[in-house]
Formats: sequence, C-alpha cells, structure tokens
Amino acid sequence: MIDSKRLESIVAQAGKIALGLWPGAGAELQAWEKSPGNPVCDADLVVDAFLKRELGALLPSAGWLSEETVDDPKRLERDLIWLVDPVDGTRDFIRGRDGWAVSVALISGGRPLLGTLCAPARGEMWQAVAGRGATLNGQALKASTRTEFEGARVPANDLMKQDRMLEKVDQPNSIALRIAMVADDRADLVATLRWGFEWDIAAAGLIAREAGAAVSDSFGRKLDYNKRDPRAFGVVACAPGIHAATIEHLSDRANKVAYQ
Repeated sequence: MIDSKRLESIVAQAGKIALGLWPGAGAELQAWEKSPGNPVCDADLVVDAFLKRELGALLPSAGWLSEETVDDPKRLERDLIWLVDPVDGTRDFIRGRDGWAVSVALISGGRPLLGTLCAPARGEMWQAVAGRGATLNGQALKASTRTEFEGARVPANDLMKQDRMLEKVDQPNSIALRIAMVADDRADLVATLRWGFEWDIAAAGLIAREAGAAVSDSFGRKLDYNKRDPRAFGVVACAPGIHAATIEHLSDRANKVAYQ
C-alpha cells in the first residue's frame, strides 16, 4: 500500500496550485474550448503536469489516465493506474465559483483502491480507502439513508417535468462534488444520463460507496475502470434504499439515450 498521507499531501498541493490560478482568488485566467462546449484552462494543464510528475514518483509502477493527457494504451497492461481529473468542474472554476475539485483515484484490477478529492475553494479534503471508510477533513462520513424516492434531494439548477417529485439542492459544476454530497448526506441522489469518463467519477464514487451509498451506472450495473474505452453510460450515486427506484425511474430515458 502506498503512503496515504503522502498522497493527501500531493493532492492538497495540487489544490493549492489550482487555487492560485483561480479567478475567484483574483487570478487572471487563460481559458479556451477543446471542442464546442468543452472548456479547458491553464490550471487544468498546470495541475495535470504536477500530478503526473508527483504521482509517477510516488508509484512508478502505476499507469496513467487523465482528462488532460493523451491516452497511452500501455495503461491497459498495468494492474495499477492513476485516474485523474486535474480540475473537475472547469466551468465553475472559470467563472470564479467554488464548485470545482482536484480528483485523484488509484485503480487496482479495475476497482478503485484509493480516492481523494480536494476542493480548496471550499476548504474540503475528501478521502476514501477501499474497505476502510471515507472521510471529509478527517471526519468519518455516513451517506444518506433515505428510503422514499419522492422528495429525494438532488443537486440541480432545474428539474425536468418527470423529475419534479424530487427536491433541488445546491449544484456544484463538479460531478465529483455532487457525488460526494451523497456521501456527506447533503443529497440523496445524483444521476446522469450521458456517456461520461472514468476520471470524472472514480474518486468520488469510491468516497460515496465507502460512506455507505449505492454507486452504479445508469442501468444499475457496477462500474469498471481502466477499460479500453474509458467511458460508462451515466452514474448513479444514492441512498441504497432508493437505488432500485432510481434505476426504474431512469430506465426509459437511459435506453433511449444510450442506444439511439
């Protein structure tokens, strides 16, 4: 097992670097679009380079998969791999809002082994070790235990007509932070209905699971990592008592979107 305190220190330093480049702290930012609707900024690249260097030195045997690095297929030959999103929630970062985080997970045999989120603009450090629970700023986390689907709290700015039996709560742009909200019982349910990448959900998914939440794709299937195609269709993180109802509620839309 690697030194978890050293990992925490590296991710905290990455968060400090990002915070120094954040417009919300008064920094001037360079931002552009990698593709239409897909923003990136200089902080993404600076933090990515820092983490690649430091995590590579921490565990040289591990492969690497990051949103901001060209994918190297040799990662598929590795049992261990770092999954990294240097700034998850880039839109909030660019706008000077605090709903962003540095996300780092260590995958072993296709499953998350370690997960760390650093949200420095919120003063939050989230951590989990498989089988050992999850913490926020050193305090143990316990996920939502809700059993009624109707009225479940979901991070959202707006809700579609068919979802208006749910209750909106604050929505950070970072999907990782939204999933972490379930781990901290600030939300009961997070769900997406789109193809997403492993680096978006690996760390937060482990944190939520270790806090007691149910975590799956949008069809209720377990999530695998370090796949040749590093995507999954949607993610669901919720109180275990409403997981089946959530999957049933999403079923028609999930099938239409995933297989259209």
